[in-house]
Amino acid sequence: MNKESTNNKAKKGTISEVETTIKIDNLSCEGCANTIQKALLKIDGVEKVKILLEKEEVKIQHKAKTDLLHVRENLKDLGYPETGTTHGLEKIGRNLKSYVSCAIGRLENK
Repeated sequence: MNKESTNNKAKKGTISEVETTIKIDNLSCEGCANTIQKALLKIDGVEKVKILLEKEEVKIQHKAKTDLLHVRENLKDLGYPETGTTHGLEKIGRNLKSYVSCAIGRLENK
């Protein structure tokens, strides 16, 4: 089950910016949000990241040519895969990995 929405926001005189929303698994606290935000802001073309804890969503403002597959893979590697993309043992492994990412995010936030 892929839940993604994209809105194009063309600005005069600049490259078109796009906002993409990705629903993810294992998002539970500000530590998770901090880890995700820091990682995604390092990706070429990503301008802004907003984490919606209560909806388990990541809103990403990015340039139109940003590689969203790279964004999704980065989320998955951190332990926050797109909802519906992992199953069985892989899902358990990603869940455990998210605990580590969360702890790192909490420590870096202090």
